[in-house]
Amino acid sequence: MAEPQLSVRSAKARDLAHRLARREHRSIADIVERALEAYEVREAGREPAADFYARVSENFGTDIDLEEVIRENRTVHLGPEL
Repeated sequence: MAEPQLSVRSAKARDLAHRLARREHRSIADIVERALEAYEVREAGREPAADFYARVSENFGTDIDLEEVIRENRTVHLGPEL
């Protein structure tokens, strides 16, 4: 049985997929799958900043200075113990 195929009408996308496949020694299908998975995680897995700040404001009733919170809780790492 034949594998499902994805048709891409963009010459730029096709050329890029071929170039990456040759460079990474992977199949074009693997390159496209990995790129789409990374895109899904990056784009679908992240809440837009405006929504995040609106939610924080609703939950805490006030604006929070995240930079100040980070500075207050930041500690110096002493490095590895040799």
